[in-house]
Amino acid sequence: MTLEDPLLRGLRQQISDLAAKVRLPTIYGTKDFVEAGGLISYGVDRREVHRRTAEFIDKILKGAKPADIPVEQPTKFELIINLKTAKVLGLTVPSTLLALADEVIE
Repeated sequence: MTLEDPLLRGLRQQISDLAAKVRLPTIYGTKDFVEAGGLISYGVDRREVHRRTAEFIDKILKGAKPADIPVEQPTKFELIINLKTAKVLGLTVPSTLLALADEVIE
């Protein structure tokens, strides 16, 4: 598992390639790692976070005091599974997990 970090995100292809080379199942916090060949990602839905951020900015620009706006935590998470990578690693992903996935890369 990797952390959310700009440096690691920039190295996602190399990290995914190395994990595949040593046949290491991986889980990441962002979808772009899975698109680069990682096995699974589970993390916040970035589109939802950006949408909520825009709503906060809108409120502030309309005169709301930032201190009066309640702090929120993400409530929407997404599960992405790369079946191509699972096959390369010789793993079978349970159908129950596939049914929960927001996206499956085949």
